[in-house]
Amino acid sequence: MTKALLATIAFATTIFATEIPTQHAELRSFGKSIELNSKVIQLSNAKQSVTSLVSGHLEKYFIKAGQSVKEGQKIALIESIEVSKMTANYISYKKQFQSLSVNYEANKKLYEKGMISMQELSNFNIQKNSMSAKLEALRSQLHTLEIDTKTLKEATSKFILYAHNSGKVSKLHKPLHAVIREDETLISIIKDQAFYIQSYLPLEYASVVKIAQKLNINYNAKIITTHITQILPELDLQTQRIVVLSSVDEKADDLFINTFVSSTLYFEPKDTYVSVKKSALSFFNNEWVIFIPKHEEDQHDTHDDHDDHEGHDHDAHEDDHDEHKEDAHDAHNTHEDEHDAHQEDEPEYEVRVVEIITQDDTYVALRGIEVGEEYVSQKSYFVKSMLLKSSLGEHGH
Repeated sequence: MTKALLATIAFATTIFATEIPTQHAELRSFGKSIELNSKVIQLSNAKQSVTSLVSGHLEKYFIKAGQSVKEGQKIALIESIEVSKMTANYISYKKQFQSLSVNYEANKKLYEKGMISMQELSNFNIQKNSMSAKLEALRSQLHTLEIDTKTLKEATSKFILYAHNSGKVSKLHKPLHAVIREDETLISIIKDQAFYIQSYLPLEYASVVKIAQKLNINYNAKIITTHITQILPELDLQTQRIVVLSSVDEKADDLFINTFVSSTLYFEPKDTYVSVKKSALSFFNNEWVIFIPKHEEDQHDTHDDHDDHEGHDHDAHEDDHDEHKEDAHDAHNTHEDEHDAHQEDEPEYEVRVVEIITQDDTYVALRGIEVGEEYVSQKSYFVKSMLLKSSLGEHGH
């Protein structure tokens, strides 16, 4: 047994061990789709600048550039004299208010016994309320700085900055141990799910493009679905095309701003065509093809026609070759053996050349196939390999 035969048997075993899924061609409605050039962008409001609300000394970063952060996560520590004064005053005011409250309640009892006047009791109440106002004002300021006054037991100079949105750190603006001024930007964060696709649409589609229309982009061998959210009122000067923005609907952590991508804009379905799944298409001998299974009855009919033809040829020449009857019989037997071997090697699939009419993200409309015809819907590369192998074998023979 030759190496070539062994390789053929091994290849055939692999092919037949693989289940080749099939489906039947069906009528589907398709809308027009057009290919566009697009770019990954972010709108100006998609970037958060984290600023310090107090002046101080930058002691520590809790994050790094490029790192993903969640809303409420610690991002920086600042040592601030202002915070130290504010927290010390809050603790002092709180103690004074407690003392004034106790004093007011004691004097209220004296008033009820007629031992002090209403004027004196009102003065104690004014002092208590004045301290309460100072305490509330300071509590509000500390709350703005995200300092929890309920757990504040002693003065502190530590001011912690927190992320107000989830996203990815794009830049650290200040080095460690730098002196920070109030309202100075320390960190930039790109918000999560704030990516947009900016696409350039030919002017002829101005009257038909709509908000919420689906636009798929091909990014890093992955199809990402977006929907149009804005149609800008001005043409792009360089391309003289309409500019549309579509929002990325799904989570996409690996998108990079200013990346150019190809995209497909889909319009509402209007026309009906015979269609197959996109996974059925294969590029074979420089043409788009699909693979059609050959059924036993088709192969039987073909072989019967072939045998009838051979029988006719044999009858026509039988009288002229009596003297070579034995040699002809041997040659016929040899031919039959070769024919049987050819039948065994013959692929069970037909290559059908097709023409693409239109497509959506799952199906493709074709010319060259009828409704209800069975076709290989997936793993067409196995069938293609089988046919190529068969073709090489025949050429060698």
